[in-house]
Amino acid sequence: MIYLDLFWTFFKIGAFTFGGGYAMIPLIQSEVTAHGWMTAEEVVNFVAVSESTPGPFAVNASTYVGAQTAGLPGAFCATFGVVLPSFVIILIVAGCLNRFRKSRIVQGCLSGLRPAVIGLIGAAVVTTGKTVFFPDGVSAAVLGTPAFFSAAVIFLLMLFPALKKVHPILIIAASAVLGIASGYLFHIL
Repeated sequence: MIYLDLFWTFFKIGAFTFGGGYAMIPLIQSEVTAHGWMTAEEVVNFVAVSESTPGPFAVNASTYVGAQTAGLPGAFCATFGVVLPSFVIILIVAGCLNRFRKSRIVQGCLSGLRPAVIGLIGAAVVTTGKTVFFPDGVSAAVLGTPAFFSAAVIFLLMLFPALKKVHPILIIAASAVLGIASGYLFHIL
């Protein structure tokens, strides 16, 4: 039954999320925590792992959740579920694209989807940021903790190279090194 749950959950995510992996984060977080497969903190960890590994975010995330939940068969079911809707939709769209390319309805749909995708990405930033910076809830006491200080410093240090269009792999590698160093430093202290 868990395999069918994984397939169906990620099928819905793949079918109803437009805009790529970042737009999927709120829906994945909601579904995964609602099923009790992961906590909010674990979701942030899998987002980091999924972004740090080669391949599309949706495939990496579904494979990770499926593997954590039900091993290799779970990874297969979740991955197949998230990929299948896109595959079918692409086949249909490719067959009809030339006929409907200039359609006002199609153009209107795309115009409506763009702001929704930005909103979903913004929601992902807020929920992930809340979990990273305020894992125990928003309060003034959190501001003085080593974890908050470490996350804020790494965020600020990585913001500049990101804005300067430094290659994302370099930013991820530098963030990982800073995270390991700060974890080691604060664990020692």
